[in-house]
Order: sequence, then C-alpha cells, then structure tokens
Amino acid sequence: MTDTLLPNGIKDGGGDGSYFGKGCNPFAQTGRSKLQNKRASLNQQIIKEMRMRAGAENLLKATSNNKVKEMVVLELSYVNANLQLLMGQLEGLNSSVEVYQNTQETANIPLIALGLKETKEIDFSTPFKDFILEHYSEDGNSFEDEIADLVDLRQACRTPSRNDAGVDLFAKYYSHLPLMETRFFAPNRQTGIFFTWYDSFTGVPVCQQNLSLEKASILFNMAALYSQIGTRSDRQTIAGLEEAISSFQKAAGILNHLKETFTHTPSYDMSPAMLSMLIRMMLAQAQECLFEKTALPGIRNQFYSLMKMAQEAAKVSETYDQVHQSMIQTPIKDNVPFFWSTMSQVKTNHYRSMAHYFVASALLDHQLSPSDDEDQQEKTLSQVYDSLPEGRSPLDILKNKEERERIGKAHIRRAILGHEEALRIYSLCHHLNKLEILEGILKASLQRSLNKCSESDNEEEFTDYTEAPDIISKTEHKAEMEVPATTKGPLSVFSAKQRWTAPRTIRLRPEDRDLGFTLKGESPVQVVSLDPLCPAAADGLKEGDYIIAVGDIDCKWFCVSDVMRLLKDVNEEGIDIQVVSMMDSNPPMPTKSATFCGNLPKTYSMICLAYDDDDKSPKSRKVSKKSSFLSWGLKNRLKSASTLSLPTSDHSGTLPWNKHCPTFPSSSSYNNDSVLY
Repeated sequence: MTDTLLPNGIKDGGGDGSYFGKGCNPFAQTGRSKLQNKRASLNQQIIKEMRMRAGAENLLKATSNNKVKEMVVLELSYVNANLQLLMGQLEGLNSSVEVYQNTQETANIPLIALGLKETKEIDFSTPFKDFILEHYSEDGNSFEDEIADLVDLRQACRTPSRNDAGVDLFAKYYSHLPLMETRFFAPNRQTGIFFTWYDSFTGVPVCQQNLSLEKASILFNMAALYSQIGTRSDRQTIAGLEEAISSFQKAAGILNHLKETFTHTPSYDMSPAMLSMLIRMMLAQAQECLFEKTALPGIRNQFYSLMKMAQEAAKVSETYDQVHQSMIQTPIKDNVPFFWSTMSQVKTNHYRSMAHYFVASALLDHQLSPSDDEDQQEKTLSQVYDSLPEGRSPLDILKNKEERERIGKAHIRRAILGHEEALRIYSLCHHLNKLEILEGILKASLQRSLNKCSESDNEEEFTDYTEAPDIISKTEHKAEMEVPATTKGPLSVFSAKQRWTAPRTIRLRPEDRDLGFTLKGESPVQVVSLDPLCPAAADGLKEGDYIIAVGDIDCKWFCVSDVMRLLKDVNEEGIDIQVVSMMDSNPPMPTKSATFCGNLPKTYSMICLAYDDDDKSPKSRKVSKKSSFLSWGLKNRLKSASTLSLPTSDHSGTLPWNKHCPTFPSSSSYNNDSVLY
C-alpha cells in the first residue's frame, strides 16, 4: 500500500514522494485492496447481467413467437436471479467493516466506512489532442506529456492511500476539473469522452459526457476516504480519537456539500435522500468517538460524573436512532446493507442501556449525605429527566433512600433489557455475527448490568413495577459538519468571469510606522480602510485593491498574516507592491447542466497577472518564456510557449498551482473573508 504509481516510468529519485501522481499499488494484496478489487469485479458482472436482461426484454417486446417468448422469460428469470446474487455479494462487501478497522483495536465497537465508487479508466489523449488542433489551431502532440500527467492523476485517484496524501490526491484532481471543463468541454461540441461510475450500493453503472458526474463522484470518494481514515484511527488514544472525530465530521461536510451542489445526480448513492442518511451516519460515528474521548481517561465514580456520562451516552443513542429511522425509509432500506441498519439499531440500544446503567450507579452507589450540595444534586437530577413518575420530585428521590433505590433498580432493569435486546438484534444479522469484538462488548456490558442488579437484589423486586423515566440526551461537544479548509483563493478572483486592471506598482512609505490602510480576507489580500491622504493613496492605491506582490515576492496565495509579515519592517525608503483593481463585469449566463446546481461554472485565468521581476512598466514588458497552454498542468513549467498561453509570473520560484490546493474550488455562495467551516 506504500508503493507509488509514477506515470510514464518516472522514478521517484528523491524518495520523498514529491511527485503528484501518488496512489496505492493496485496489485498490493491488502485487505482493503482485495475488497476494492472484488467490488470492481462484481460491478463488471452486474453490468454484464444488466445488458443481458435489457437484450432479453427487447427481444420479448419484439417477438410474437410464443415459443421464443417462453425461452426469453425463462432466461430472464435466470438473469434476475444472478443479479440478486451479485447484489447480495456487493452488500456483503459493504458489510465488511472489519478490514477498515485499526488492526490493534480490541476494545472498541467497530465503525462503518464507505467503500470507494469504482470507475472505468479514461484516456484523454486523443480527444484532447483533436480538440486542441481543431479549436486552438495548435499541435496537440506538443502537450502529450501534460495530458499524460492528467490521465495518470485520474488513474492514481482510483487507488488512493488511506491517509492525508490520498485526500490531497482527490483534492488536486477535483481542482483540475473546472479548468478541464473550461478548456475542453465546449457547450456546442461533444468531446466523445464518457465518464462511467458505478453505484457503490447496487453496482449499477451511470455514464455521462459532462463533468458533473465526475465532480460529484470524486467528492463522494473523498468523503468515503475520510470515513476510512476515521475507522482506521487508533481509538485507544486521544490523538487517534481526535483524528477519527475530525475525519467523520469532514466526511459529513463533504457529503453535505455534494448534496447541496449536485442535486440531480443519476446515481442513487448520491441522491439527496441517501446523502442525508450518510451525513447522519457520519455525524453519529463522530458523536460516538466524542463519547469515547470523554470516557477514555476513566469515568469517576461520582454522582455528577455518572449523570454527565449518562446524558452523553443518551446523546449517542439518540443520533444512532435517527440514523436507523432514516435507513428504514423507502427506498433507502432497499439499497442500504441490512448490516448497516442492524448495526445502528444495536448501537441505539447499547448506548441507551449504558445511559440507564450510569444513572442507576449514581442513585444506588451515592446516597445524599449532609456534606453534599443538595440543591446542586436536585438541579442535576431534574436536568436528566424529562418527566418523573406521578407524585415524585427530584428532591424526594434524592432524600428518600427507598425511593432512590427503587428508581435506581428500575434503571438497571431497563439497562439489562436494552442490552439483551441489542444482543438479540445482533444475532439476526449473519454479517454482524462475524464481529466477535462487538459480541464481546455487548455481553460484557450485559454482565456488568447484571452484576449491578445482583448487588441490590431483594425479594421486593418482583412486586416492584416502577418504570424508569427516559433520560434526556445532552452533550458538551456536539458533532458538527466540518468542511475541509478552503480559502477565497486567487481562482475565485482571477477567473475568466471577472475583469480587473493590469498590475500597478505602488510605493509604500510608512509615516510613524503607519502605512495608511488595513488588510482583510484570505488569498488574495484586499486593501480596506484606506486613508485618502496617505502617500500610498497619492501614488495610486485604491480602496478594494488586491495585493499580488510585495517587492519581488508573489503573494497572490498569501493570507493577511503572511502579507503583514512582509510589510512589518518596511523602512523609510519604502517598498514597492503590485496591486490590481476589480472592474465591473457582466458575466454570461452559465450553460445548463443536467446535474450541476448552484453557482456559475468556474473558469480561471491568470492572463492579466504577467509581470517581470524588475520594475518595467506593463507596456514595455516582454514575456520571453510563456507558460504552456495547459497552464494547469503540474509538470509543464519548462515547456515552450503557446500563442494561447496564460502567462504567470514566478517571483517566488514556484508556480501558483504548486501552492496549497484548496479542497474545493472557491465558489461565490461559499466565500467570505475568512476560512469557511
């Protein structure tokens, strides 16, 4: 799994894995790779059977021969039976959660990871070369290396490593897709490229010629990879639990972004209803990890600590109950593995029983003493219950020893019943029966409750019909969707839909260490609160200008703190900065898409940002060595020029696309002056 796929036979001489096209060795015999290979094989068998079924159904409609009809009907029954078997095997793969768990984990309930969507290999070479020749009147063969890099990048995305490097791989390819769409996918011309992706639950293929399906599927796989990272984390350590929490919250955030942006994807695993269920499941697993993080240092056997943990456990139970309710809705229940819905039901009962056990321990093991804060305990108990049995109050329960024991025993009985129900449900699913760790945890929890019950056992218990009240769920740390850090980056400002002035050179001279303006936003940084009487304003600086360079340093990708460091120690002689101003523009209406919804198609350009390292004026400046036509490539910095190139400066020695690559291309509806979470 640590092998690197380097395209075109390139060797990673440095050994640092710096080349961009990095993915797992598809031939590595690991549990996860074997599972993914089985998924790919099943997808091919499913599509074969579906083609046979479609042909048989067409023949059935076309023929009038009764004998032929009988043969076709018989053949259809075989094909449908085979499809059911194949989809059952695919469900089994989606139920194989053990391969995603941490190998050293022995005391935690397994978590569910999403499998990666499979896709067919695509060669962009011939369609892109033909388009370059026809549309741009250039020789497509001169861009053969750049196109090969793109093909290798997509191929690497089919076998990503299960770590941050794999996520970065998806992010890089995803950030290329809008640029590909701008350069090669004209609204009035078909490229002949078909993007095929298989439904991760049913194996049914979906094929489209536009990039919307490709974008949505890459986002889905990015979320799936985050879920796999979360399940692999070592939940016996605080650091591992924090990694798991962050991963599941990011998975939920990406799935939510997918749901809000691509609202008409033809693949059912990316339908709004399915995505809503998956978001709930990711957040429930994050909440479970938050509970484990609270419990990891140990639960103090004190009244307040036990009551707090009871409400935390009730919160986990509540979130899993919501997941289960969404899984049993039609048509989700027909596509979600039975293992998933059973697991969510088991966890609902397990954590609810744990909540009752904690309350029972607090009431049975800790009697109210004169040194205890009576008012505080009453307040705590009143916040745990939504309603009490008629005629009882929290203070009555706390002060009356018999009443306290009666309610405590009622809670322990509910805990026992809940654990028994969890074990019963566990036994109904044969995939769950393979998880011996889960069975051990459930049995140990039941035995703990039985031991607690036996400690306070007496003859009156058989005539006591008191029912324990429900416990109000409450948490100090609620799981929230977390969108991976994205910035307002240059691609949202310096794009084809925006118009801006040519770069202007402004001389900054501080007066009493004051430059006369403030800065805001992320990359690129914008000038605000400009003093109209300061030297910079006199030199041509305007309110709202974007700073693109300080001295010889390109700062289009810099945030406010980075630019401030550059301007911090400016002496009396001053320093030159380069700025551009945004101009009014009337962007054309976007091309309609069957699956993309939300914002305008994003086209990015840096054509107006060409400037040399010296202080030549824009009119006298000559660009001796222009960027390649495919300026979004990652290996083309030494390529020869093209008449349609998008020139960019390289003041810092690195080109913009080698800077931090945002997980999502910035979008006007999600942009603000700070990082979006």
